[in-house]
Amino acid sequence: MDRRNLPIAMIASRVRLEERLILQALERRGVRHEHVDPRKLTVLLKGDRPPYRAALMREVSHSRAVSVAATLHALGVPTLNRPAVLDVCGDKLRTTLALRGAGLPVPEAAVAWGAASALDAMSEIGFPVVAKPVTGSWGHLTVRVHDREQGRAIIEHRAALPGPQQHVFYLQEHIDKPGRDIKVYVAGDRVVCAIYKNAVDDWRTNTAIGGAATPCPVTAELSALAVATAHAVGGGFLGVDLLVDKQDRLYANEVNHTPEFHGAIDATGADVAGFIVDWAVAELEAAEAAARA
Repeated sequence: MDRRNLPIAMIASRVRLEERLILQALERRGVRHEHVDPRKLTVLLKGDRPPYRAALMREVSHSRAVSVAATLHALGVPTLNRPAVLDVCGDKLRTTLALRGAGLPVPEAAVAWGAASALDAMSEIGFPVVAKPVTGSWGHLTVRVHDREQGRAIIEHRAALPGPQQHVFYLQEHIDKPGRDIKVYVAGDRVVCAIYKNAVDDWRTNTAIGGAATPCPVTAELSALAVATAHAVGGGFLGVDLLVDKQDRLYANEVNHTPEFHGAIDATGADVAGFIVDWAVAELEAAEAAARA
């Protein structure tokens, strides 16, 4: 069977606006596709290759996304993004290690595995310091800590939580920024568009908690850092978070492997869903041509 005749599976348990737009972009381009809810998916590990040309990963649950992608990849179904990329991007510590390993400018950071050492690390970095969970999105449980007393309270709270990942204390230098961060959408080697995420009634800029999206000019410096950041975690279609300080210095911060983009569409008018589909089909066709050669 010519696998090019098989559908591309869009893996998503929740079909948000972004997923609907991707499905519409696939339809407009005449690309065979199928929405697959991973909660209803069964894969026989001794069976045949699953009947998909590829899997476009849009699953919001990080653990489920990594598990599904790893399974499909092992059984011969290409996944976009790749399992290793999902794995790294879902962990802020591993992302930082990848960015530092690539020599990119990043905020000073520390990690500790005990309450006392975490408090000492806060003092070492210098207050204010940002405490983040190593997993999670939308700015949840991210706290700006102003002094040792507040730091002790935050650490004691985290230590009392049942999840073991809450006991990995990831701490980051607080960048004195002009009330906004930058989100850059990267597809392969190309920047699709960029937005400012402007803080509204909160020091955090996440649009999921009320931050406002406005267009951000794509300069050569911004484009180069965003693409290098995406490559450092393995590449693909990614949302790259950059920080900018009051001296306009840029820092690579985090990378989202399943970024939301409706705010970027509203702010810039870019056809982000179309870019995702065009990038995915081009990647797939190149891989298939190489396999036939």
